[in-house]
Amino acid sequence: MEKEREMRFRSAIEAAFKAALARIGARAWLTGIVIALMFAGVTGVIWIGALEVQSGEALGLIGESGSGKSTLVRLLLALDVPTSGTIEFDGKPVDASASARSLHWLRRDTGMVFQDPYASLDPRMSVGRIVAEPLWALGIEGDRRARVAEVLEQVGLDADAGARFPHEFSGGQRQRIALARAIVHKPRLLVGDEPLSALDVTVRAQILELVAELRASLGLTIILVSHDIGVVQSLCDTVAVMKDGQIVESGTTGEVLLAPKHPYTQRLLASIPAIAPRD
Repeated sequence: MEKEREMRFRSAIEAAFKAALARIGARAWLTGIVIALMFAGVTGVIWIGALEVQSGEALGLIGESGSGKSTLVRLLLALDVPTSGTIEFDGKPVDASASARSLHWLRRDTGMVFQDPYASLDPRMSVGRIVAEPLWALGIEGDRRARVAEVLEQVGLDADAGARFPHEFSGGQRQRIALARAIVHKPRLLVGDEPLSALDVTVRAQILELVAELRASLGLTIILVSHDIGVVQSLCDTVAVMKDGQIVESGTTGEVLLAPKHPYTQRLLASIPAIAPRD
């Protein structure tokens, strides 16, 4: 009985995945994602559909805490293993249970910036070693020291910053270092999981401007997880709204944020604090 149930579930996942890809066609280089997870021993589709990202586009994922945003990007980057379902990136299956070597192609095409610029950098390593780590891990040949110096300058740091250690930098500078590490191997896709939330307002604006510049100069495609609607509005072309593991609304940034259709999106946007004018 249980086996038959599992087979029906898998068949439903496969059929939905094929239908989603048929709707997208060949327009998107990130062809689509279908994810099924299992919580509390109950099998069910947590999120099912297709995530379409055009090359050079920036997609924002918004929703309250626990809605599944970070889980979605971690599954896409093979940092977590789905209980069931299918994940594809650029037409290739993503298997998080595969060996590190067999995932080199995915690591080569993607870069990740995490939320906490303090926790994401190894305090025992010099900045130069931290930024160069993807080059060594992926076996990328060439003058690695020159590449590190080049990318540090791209993110607004002096080339000699490579000889220093993370504790010698401010929070905003550490996030610049994290950005340098994420793009040093020249990925096509940059993923940010709340990369600005730990920074103060003025530093946040500077890093946001830097990300926009890097996107334009390097032709990056971006997926940004954020609670900050203002950040998403400033940087992203399209938005997907998540609730309880499902994408409830998606579209262009203007459509979703200025004229939301789903009741949850309307409530989410209405909850944003605003400065009331004084009498």
